[in-house]
Amino acid sequence: MCTSPFWAVLTNQTKWCAVTFLKYRNKGYIFLHLQMCSGFDAEKRTPLHVASFLGDADIIELLILSGARVNAKDNMWLTPLHRAVASRSEEAVQVLIKHSADVNARDKNWQTPLHVAAANKAVKCAEVIIPMLSSVNVSDRGGRTALHHAALNGHIEMVNLLLAKGANINAFDKKDRRALHWAAYMGHLEVVALLINHGAEVTCKDKKGYTPLHAAASNGQINVVKHLLNLGVEIDEMNIYGNTALHIACYNGQDSVVNELIDYGANVNQPNNNGFTPLHFAAASTHGALCLELLVNNGADVNIQSKDGKSPLHMTAVHGRFTRSQTLIQNGGEIDCVDKDGNTPLHVAARYGHELLINTLITSGADTAKCGIHNMFPLHLAALNAHSDCCRKLLSSGFEIDTPDSFGRTCLHAAAAGGNVECIKLLQSSGADFNKKDKCGRTPLHYAAANCHFHCIETLVTTGANINETDDWGRTPLHYAAASDMDRKKNILGNSHENAEELERASEMKEKEAALCLEFLLQNDANPSIQDKEGYNTVHYAAAYGHRQCLELVSAHTVQRSLSADIYIYIYTYMCVGEVLYASIVNSPKSYNLIVVFSLLLHQSEIASHKKPKIWEIYCVDL
Repeated sequence: MCTSPFWAVLTNQTKWCAVTFLKYRNKGYIFLHLQMCSGFDAEKRTPLHVASFLGDADIIELLILSGARVNAKDNMWLTPLHRAVASRSEEAVQVLIKHSADVNARDKNWQTPLHVAAANKAVKCAEVIIPMLSSVNVSDRGGRTALHHAALNGHIEMVNLLLAKGANINAFDKKDRRALHWAAYMGHLEVVALLINHGAEVTCKDKKGYTPLHAAASNGQINVVKHLLNLGVEIDEMNIYGNTALHIACYNGQDSVVNELIDYGANVNQPNNNGFTPLHFAAASTHGALCLELLVNNGADVNIQSKDGKSPLHMTAVHGRFTRSQTLIQNGGEIDCVDKDGNTPLHVAARYGHELLINTLITSGADTAKCGIHNMFPLHLAALNAHSDCCRKLLSSGFEIDTPDSFGRTCLHAAAAGGNVECIKLLQSSGADFNKKDKCGRTPLHYAAANCHFHCIETLVTTGANINETDDWGRTPLHYAAASDMDRKKNILGNSHENAEELERASEMKEKEAALCLEFLLQNDANPSIQDKEGYNTVHYAAAYGHRQCLELVSAHTVQRSLSADIYIYIYTYMCVGEVLYASIVNSPKSYNLIVVFSLLLHQSEIASHKKPKIWEIYCVDL
């Protein structure tokens, strides 16, 4: 990093001192001379960069004559010419060009000095540079030309200059956006008008089908919207998703634009490719309350449904838009309308845990006992997703809580799978049967064990749940705990690099919790020797699913209960998806670590052929 006195006086704009330093460069101060002209700071900016940015032509001249590199680049690959243009110093630009500054130099974003001039309203600098260029249509890394930058920043004089010098008015960037798109999005009305007057295509579309009207509407540029509408653009033009400008304005909560579009005759019931209307978007939007009122007051259908059966009221339930749900209900919104899965808005509100919205729906007469997906009640979904406050509210409405869904699962099964102890306690205090079985013979304890919810297991066992109860396949809760649900976690997170670290952390945490659950079950007399109908016990499941900590715990417990010889042949086999990764024979008496008497190797039919029973997927509902 440069620390010379010259650098200090230059950055403080003490011109006389800087000149004095340079005048004495030939009187024996060679080291100081080199430091002054060739030094750089932490960002690799030389004194010439600084002088250029300050626009001091005299210092620039002296530095160059003293050996400064005119095309030196800093960390961002910006040259002194880029810096001079950014400061709008015509004189500095002329001096640099006189000394062979590269007018086509590109920074890390591939921007030339002309791009910088266009973005910074440096018209005079551009006039100096343009005659030395072969083209004014050079694009940067994003595909934007100087005209794009001038339009985006609203520099009308620069736009005029570039057009006069042959800039392509319909040039598009890498997303097929033209200068008109950017001017419309930023609300630069004069630039929009100028571009259109020079022949810009007012109906041009980018790669996603957005027109300048879409762009202006999305960013609330009401004056540009009015101008475009006055030119007669198609008001209901759709992008590739089927969304009109009204859809976009509603989604972004641009109420003034929504009002203008409605006044000009936009179709308030226009569906997009998925059947969602502007009202659906207004119902879901963060800032769409006023937009929703405008739509409702102008004839929008409050009960219109999308292709998957979602009404605007469903959308308020998904996003918890309490006030908007009231507006829809007051204007005739059907409270118990169902989507293609049979879910009402109450089901959806319970799924996402919106207590206030649940209260509004119940107060307005929503049916709390109406069956939705898989014949589940709203309470099933609230319990499954661990929303205890919602459970409390739904329980207060009163109905038979042991009523099963299509698979025989009660609300307590759902709560056990969801892992919320408070939900379990609420249901138990309301009389829920903790030993009730689903159609596969599984109790709530099986569900808690399969999902490794330690505190739920503890609560259920403490209140009397049968710890060795078997399901229709002969599996106890201990079988499920030994297998745990890491394969489901892997499916949810996927195999992308972005999720690799998250997956690893989740795997470690889940395996630790699985071991904790196993230890608790074993301490409370769970029998690890019980075999399922295929002949597999808990050790087999732990090994087959590759859970080392669980394998060690269960194996040691099994060996201690069933074997008494002084010397054991211990086979440690770590299997993941049925493959033997490592095996060793340890002849060590009285050592129970990494021990498996692995008769599974003699029964390779299901596990060795990768046919692991997917016992973890016992309660997975995706709305």
